Amino acid sequence: MKKIYIESLGCAKNQVDSEILLTYADDEGFVRTERPSEADVIVVNTCGFIEDAKKESIDTFFQFRSSYPEKKIVLAGCLAQRYASELELEEADAIFGNHDLSAFPEVLRRLEEKDAEQIVLSPEYPDPDSERDARKYNLSMPRSAFLKISEGCNHCCNYCAIPIIRGPLRSRPFDAVVEEARRLISSGIYEINIIAQDLGAYGTDWGKGERFCELLKTLSVLEGDFVLRMLYIHPDTFPLELIDIVRNSNGKILPYFDIPFQHADHKVLVGMKRTGDRRTYVGLVRRIREALPDAVIRSTLMLGFPGEGREEFEELLRFVEEAQLDWMGSFLYSREEDTPAWSMRNQREHNRAHKVAALWQKELEEIQSRITAERLERFVGKKYRALVEENIAGEDLSIARIYSQAPEVDGATVIMGSDMMPGDVVEVGIRKVRGVDLEAVKIRKIERE
Repeated sequence: MKKIYIESLGCAKNQVDSEILLTYADDEGFVRTERPSEADVIVVNTCGFIEDAKKESIDTFFQFRSSYPEKKIVLAGCLAQRYASELELEEADAIFGNHDLSAFPEVLRRLEEKDAEQIVLSPEYPDPDSERDARKYNLSMPRSAFLKISEGCNHCCNYCAIPIIRGPLRSRPFDAVVEEARRLISSGIYEINIIAQDLGAYGTDWGKGERFCELLKTLSVLEGDFVLRMLYIHPDTFPLELIDIVRNSNGKILPYFDIPFQHADHKVLVGMKRTGDRRTYVGLVRRIREALPDAVIRSTLMLGFPGEGREEFEELLRFVEEAQLDWMGSFLYSREEDTPAWSMRNQREHNRAHKVAALWQKELEEIQSRITAERLERFVGKKYRALVEENIAGEDLSIARIYSQAPEVDGATVIMGSDMMPGDVVEVGIRKVRGVDLEAVKIRKIERE
């Protein structure tokens, strides 16, 4: 039997693409293996968002090339899409973009040809109505899955390469999204993580305003035992109706808000082609928490963007102290060619600013670590549902997540006890905070409805 291995890098949207690629490979007679040594074809599904991600993608490719010189290796994903015509990578048997994934079987068939030359293929997006959404594979933890509702982005922030890589916003058909959610629920998925470049922009490319609120209400009343988590909503176009929708969902929509503020100084945000400021963003956080006291808010913040000096950084620190974010990730601005921000300063100036920003990042993360630890204390002594992800070998404990912990990016809940299996939903009592994690005891298993 022919076997295929996929190394999926980058974001959850890339993971969904990997699952679709595996499904197409299955149609061609390939079986997925988790061991690259067994594979006939290795696919590196790359990220090309920032410099560090590009470097990780290339390094990963060459690690596979060095370890398995006899195997067919495909460089796929965002990096392949962005630089398909520019990459001089003779070591790759194929370079495959990520717009039209239905072309992947052609890549696999051509790889099987004797003495096949390097394949470079990056066709444009097909009609949304013809895109495949039925996935035979799920690369997430048991009973958790990502549901991608759109592709691309129309915000076109000055620093961001996503519109270059993924193109403009392309919302998936409403009925197709709902039907995919039904399939996930019927297959036993408990946690559906809804993803896009900006959830709040869903449907705006149809010329009739956003449709995300309508979609969310439709998904929340589907039959079955499941919960919905929203990941990534642009703060400048945050639909305030969402707050009431979550409050009135009877627990189906988790009160978890992933809002990438990026910064809080108005001048820096204007340079990014964003419109907010510290007071506006703090006001949004408080409005959410006033309506939803149990709300969890995650954000990402960028340091080192052109125009950020110590004064602007201090404004960001004030925001962090006032907003009291539950979770925060930070990254350093990456100077990306073909973006408007590229010409805002030269490489020497960028390198100098990057060093300063790296010091500021440590200062910011120390403050946020304290805030996160304090925010976690409110869970102690309370009961929650938790989704078990894995058991620890040789220990009577398991790793799980409660509603406040999104997959892969937040802390975890360590449950003391036995008789738990990955995919179980259990009621737990939180005993204490352990760093960024919670420690809990199992109370009971919640049987599937």
